Amino acid sequence: MKNQILALSLGLVSVMAFGQKNELKSAEKAIKKGQFKEAKVIIESLEGMEATMDAKYKAKYYFLRGSAYGKSNVEKAADAYNKLFEYEKQIGKQKYTKEAKPKLNDLVQFVSTKAIEQYNAKDYANAKNNFYATYKLSPKDTSFLYNAAISASLSKDYDISLKYYKELKDVGYTGITTQYLAVNKASGEVENLGTLSNRNLMVKAGQYTTPTDKVLESKQAEIVKNIGYILVNQGKTEEAIVALQEARKANPKDVNLILNEAQLYIKLDKMDKFGALMEEAVKLDPTNPTLFFNLGVVNANQGKTEAAVKYYNKAIELKPDYGDAYMNLAVAMLSKEKEIVEEMNKNLSNFDKYDELQNKQKELYKQALPYLVKADNIKRSEGTVRTLLNIYDTLEMVKEADALRPIFKELRGQ
Repeated sequence: MKNQILALSLGLVSVMAFGQKNELKSAEKAIKKGQFKEAKVIIESLEGMEATMDAKYKAKYYFLRGSAYGKSNVEKAADAYNKLFEYEKQIGKQKYTKEAKPKLNDLVQFVSTKAIEQYNAKDYANAKNNFYATYKLSPKDTSFLYNAAISASLSKDYDISLKYYKELKDVGYTGITTQYLAVNKASGEVENLGTLSNRNLMVKAGQYTTPTDKVLESKQAEIVKNIGYILVNQGKTEEAIVALQEARKANPKDVNLILNEAQLYIKLDKMDKFGALMEEAVKLDPTNPTLFFNLGVVNANQGKTEAAVKYYNKAIELKPDYGDAYMNLAVAMLSKEKEIVEEMNKNLSNFDKYDELQNKQKELYKQALPYLVKADNIKRSEGTVRTLLNIYDTLEMVKEADALRPIFKELRGQ
């Protein structure tokens, strides 16, 4: 009886294997004729048998499945091709892999081009799907996952963006890549030629000169920052802080991570914690003018004028063309004017006292004036010109005021 059951089982397996063989032949014929709809119907009928499929037909099944779905369902095609590569690697045969790899590359090119076009057209919702599909097609190209995360965030699909950023973190994505640059002889522009071998060919052909390499910085800090910002937007403040602090524990000397946590506290209006982190960042990077500028802003907002002036001066010392630092330094110095004006208003009938206070005000303007002029020279704006005009008028600097007035009108569109 047992022998009969075994025989029946073997017979059933033979029938199933024969059926699979015929179905795959039919699917193959349909694909060759370009009848992909019919091929997909056949492939779908075999999907339930994938786990128990006869080993000698499995690779062909994956190959035909990828071919049948192709551009019409990139996700399923990618899944099939990647399973094929993994399976043939396991069994030590590359029968279909060689033929499938160019097909997969075509799909990668098709979907990535589509994603880039959608991103450039600001169609971020669809761009995120196609960037992610490209990543699934080619999991080694993790930059597509990064692009998917950015696109999801720009489309305000924060749940998906958070999922992709966490996935990037899990796969250890750094974003550190080398760009192979060279100067285009025809245009004179520096271009990224993709790969070292491609650049070598172009230089050898005489189309490009001056080859240089540029290593891009790690994006890990930016990923953690974006995770934090998304969590804040979702109202998950504590989770955001924990995410950033955990990243800092792993990289305690990464100034960018400190700055990311500090910026988070700005969003939460916790300027005391922002200031403490900026002090920490300065210790790690004492030649960074932006850090001292930010410390100036924090102290100015807290009414600590002398400390603010000290930090702005340090920022200028490190970066002599720091226009915003000159402007903020002047504004910090002029903050003392408020007290003077209040006293002037109290002494409107006391002419001697009023004149004394007015002279004090003018002296303050004279002290701030060189910094305002410097800020305006470096980075002219409506704000710098307006402030200068007010000071020139108060100091009765008619010539300077008259020269600036038409410029102010032009900046205001008058």
